[in-house]
Amino acid sequence: MASVPVYPWRLAPEGLATRRQLRAMDLRPGGQDVVAQVERPRRRRPPLVAYLYRVDAAKPVQPMTPAKWAALDKANAARRICPQCRMDAGYVIPASLGVCVPCAYPEEQRAA
Repeated sequence: MASVPVYPWRLAPEGLATRRQLRAMDLRPGGQDVVAQVERPRRRRPPLVAYLYRVDAAKPVQPMTPAKWAALDKANAARRICPQCRMDAGYVIPASLGVCVPCAYPEEQRAA
């Protein structure tokens, strides 16, 4: 990436926004390059960096089509099915467990 201006945290000029800020305005970068960055200092660690884009060059967010909604529903449903017992857990299975709670802790389920 070419050299871009670096601004201190909360001191970026008007007309520039991060991806999240653009999304809150129902916009997206739309292929434009990063025009600046903001650095937030942190103690004993490297600073956090947020890339900035021009708001006037941003494009509207593309609407979700029925096919995209269906694909999203299917993906979320797959995250609810336990790979061990193949049951719908009723919640998204945490990656830290990898399986539903009854399969992860079977001894506690028998005691209850």
